[in-house]
Amino acid sequence: MRILPLPLALLLCLPYAAATPQSQALASSSAVHLLETRYASVRTLQVNFLERYTQNGKFVRAEAGIAYFLRPGKMRWDYEAPEKNTFLVDGTYSWFYSPSDRTATRVPAKQSEDLRTPLAFLTSHMKLSRLCAKIEVQNAGASPQPDNVAFRCELRDAQEASTKEVLFEVSPQGELRRIVVPQEGAIELEFSFTGWKWNPPLDKSLFQFTPPRGVAIVNGLLPEAPGVRQ
Repeated sequence: MRILPLPLALLLCLPYAAATPQSQALASSSAVHLLETRYASVRTLQVNFLERYTQNGKFVRAEAGIAYFLRPGKMRWDYEAPEKNTFLVDGTYSWFYSPSDRTATRVPAKQSEDLRTPLAFLTSHMKLSRLCAKIEVQNAGASPQPDNVAFRCELRDAQEASTKEVLFEVSPQGELRRIVVPQEGAIELEFSFTGWKWNPPLDKSLFQFTPPRGVAIVNGLLPEAPGVRQ
């Protein structure tokens, strides 16, 4: 069993007004290391998620469901509310299935994969140091939970991407609690995670998509980041 670093709450005792660049760097590197360590050895994951969209600071809509992850490179997002949809990456294709529309959109996985996606480390052994060109710890107000630590990741080589940076929020135990993804058009996408399950027994068929009878398959464009839908 790996020994986790000193609880991040101790780092937060440092007054932010007087925080030095060295203390900020220590806090951010500890938060990243804690997050990476917590998820490094798992092969499967399951979590409840709440996905919220805002534009110009105003709430637009929310969706909720369960997400599943299987290394290497597979994931499934089952949206349960307000309507059922499925986003799935099976290693060959990325799929978005809408039962109400009776359509399934697919694109080759190699065209939809992007190492800059903020969730890439959950389906691979990628480290955030590869994902992020720059990491900065945020002030206490950035996290609604006082014991959590929030840090901002400036995505590497993101000049041409619509998403330039992502905010991560991590619990004192190293669990990913929230990510916030600013996008073009003053849109902000937020995922909140609860009830993480580590190495649950997930059947591989969960990550295979078989179109139901009568469903039209459409070759089209999918969002750049798995789990991030426009």
